[in-house]
Amino acid sequence: MWRFLAGVASALLLCGAGMVWWSSGKHSSPLLSAIAPPLASATEAPAEAATPPEADERTREQKRFDRYDKDKNELISNDEYFASRHKAFAKLDANGDGRLSFEEWAKKTIDKFGAADADKSKTLTRAEFATTKVVRKSRPKPNCPPQAPAKEEDEG
Repeated sequence: MWRFLAGVASALLLCGAGMVWWSSGKHSSPLLSAIAPPLASATEAPAEAATPPEADERTREQKRFDRYDKDKNELISNDEYFASRHKAFAKLDANGDGRLSFEEWAKKTIDKFGAADADKSKTLTRAEFATTKVVRKSRPKPNCPPQAPAKEEDEG
């Protein structure tokens, strides 16, 4: 018990001495002055300022406009504007009739349900439903060498 109290008292005395020394006044740090360059005085002529890099002349919106304007006539037609949507629709329209049925729209989900329904009962049990779990890509683990377990020493 006395050792504990003596340790606490010495720790407090060391902290107090450190605070007194730290706040005692001005002390120079040679390491800091060696690292930091000296400040320019106000009487010196300012050094030639480095020119900032030039920004790209085309803005993001101009680039987006150019991607849509396929024929480069500075006008975006209705067909140009909806071309990407037509391609996505055509991928879903399996029979090519120009109409999108629910089955065509939900094909991936319907196929996933069919693959999970092992007994073809048009219902999923808990075990079958577990096969529909989304598989996420995991981050690769770092290639670290295995560490040996720490040896325990006898305290006696």
